Amino acid sequence: MPETAPATAPLIHARGLRKCFGAFTAVDGVDFDVAPGEAFGFLGPNGAGKTSTMRMIGTVSPVTSGTLTVFGLDPARHGAKIRTRLGVVPQADTLDNELSVLENLLIYGRYFDLSWAESRRRAIELLEFVQLTDRANDKVEPLSGGMKRRLVIARSLINEPSLLLLDEPTTGLDPQARHLLWDRLYRLKQRGVTLCLTTHYMDEAEQLCDRLVVMDRAKIVAEGSPRQLIEKYVTKEVLELRFPRAEGEADDSAHLDGQLDGLAERIEQLPDRVLVYTADGEAAVATAFERGLRPASVLVRRSTLEDVFLRLTGRSLIE
Repeated sequence: MPETAPATAPLIHARGLRKCFGAFTAVDGVDFDVAPGEAFGFLGPNGAGKTSTMRMIGTVSPVTSGTLTVFGLDPARHGAKIRTRLGVVPQADTLDNELSVLENLLIYGRYFDLSWAESRRRAIELLEFVQLTDRANDKVEPLSGGMKRRLVIARSLINEPSLLLLDEPTTGLDPQARHLLWDRLYRLKQRGVTLCLTTHYMDEAEQLCDRLVVMDRAKIVAEGSPRQLIEKYVTKEVLELRFPRAEGEADDSAHLDGQLDGLAERIEQLPDRVLVYTADGEAAVATAFERGLRPASVLVRRSTLEDVFLRLTGRSLIE
């Protein structure tokens, strides 16, 4: 096996990749490729196998069976070499609370055999990049969640990686912090860094990913760009109808049998609303009123990745 992959080869290549913990199969024979310079996502509910896949890519969890190469290298044989070119943003903020913001970066740089001078140079640049320059000498403990995530991203970049692995990078953050992180990640992609991330936020996947796979119950159930997945699995628009509550009923949609037939290619009745999947939401509204339906509220919206996700993985919670 060559020590480095050709420029046109996938940065990550997986075929029949499996990860088992005893009798439990966390990842069940998945196939995917990640091209240099792209933002690739693993989308799925909790327990779908996303993190287990990322840990195998990051060379910290051995492959049970199948083929996996990263930079054209076998993680089982070249794990240390792969890790020198990786940046990793784990789910948990594994920062040293006893050190300052700057010291967290300096110490991490030493793990990659950077000199103190080079570590400091890169750390100062990275703190400016993640907008934490004014907190350089502060301890980590009092930082907000968003600041800590930005610091973890800065730390992951200290070795100037060509591949950045991000496991649920914005979980628990407020909208402002999430959007700032998205901006930083987009800028990294513009610089040529390949991004590989897991998320269960649909808007995050739409914002960041050129291409993604949807995982459910340890398998890949769909693959494509966000737009391709929307076009393949759902309609152009969704009409949401909410009906007045009737006495003894959750809402009046329980009395709609027959009135919705043929209104659209797919109709989903939920406890609080009816979803009408259609190519023309306004036309569906007109037809609904012609049939005598009188919803309390009407909303026509474009289909989203969330509609795809729910269709592929269902609405039930997985314990």
